[in-house]
Amino acid sequence: MNFRKAANSLGLLFVGLVLVSPAVLFFLWMASLSLKFEVDNAAYPPILIPERFAWKNYTGVFESNRFGLFFLNSLIVTGAATGLALLIGVPAGYGIARMKATKAAVVVLIARMTPGLSYLIPLFLLFQWLGLMGTLVPQIIAHLVITVPIVIWIMIGYFETTPLELEEAAVIDGANRWHVFRYIALPIAKPGITVAFILAVIFSWNNFVFGIVLAGRETRTLPVAVYNMLSFEQLSWGPLAASALIVTLPVLVLTIVAQRQIVAGLTAGAVKGG
Repeated sequence: MNFRKAANSLGLLFVGLVLVSPAVLFFLWMASLSLKFEVDNAAYPPILIPERFAWKNYTGVFESNRFGLFFLNSLIVTGAATGLALLIGVPAGYGIARMKATKAAVVVLIARMTPGLSYLIPLFLLFQWLGLMGTLVPQIIAHLVITVPIVIWIMIGYFETTPLELEEAAVIDGANRWHVFRYIALPIAKPGITVAFILAVIFSWNNFVFGIVLAGRETRTLPVAVYNMLSFEQLSWGPLAASALIVTLPVLVLTIVAQRQIVAGLTAGAVKGG
């Protein structure tokens, strides 16, 4: 019996290493590129750990590519899109869960699964007609297409697992539906709200498609700024890898810190709400 448990554990460990190792390898190689001079990056055979680290790749990113402005744009877009998504999605998830609105939950699921690219052309034409192109407003509204379905779907799962006894007792004591939601349902669902917040931040921060089409020269977000570093005339792998790591770092840290909550939220959202 102990041998079988050990074999199962080793098997799971092996599968995990096989699945994770490519991502880890690519991340380490990108980190290596960001710390090397261009001569080392072009060397053959490849050099993983250089003799001298090119820290100027990181300092150069902030000095020459206006990363401070783009970082601020990403904070504004992600913060606004996440805040509005929570404001809309948490009450919507509660209402769908309590009313057992299966059809509405299916619509949310379809919206969650539909690629954001499907909404791009109508949104582009709408914002162009409104004269908002090149500002941060179109990006915030477009990011709601991603963040709102995520928040609603996760909150449906959490509210369906919360006990109804406390809410029923509050109704008997004379509380209206708003008081029940505000003082009973929300405190119980704080873990779910945390998960929804984290996932909304991750998906909004990493979004590239809306930014490349809807942003102007002064309103680019970080993923678009990294893309604009590519050039047909010259491609500097060191600064490009450094900028990519800078963009990835906030989300990576957030994911590592909150990995347990993320897994719990995805599991609840996957099996509930339908």
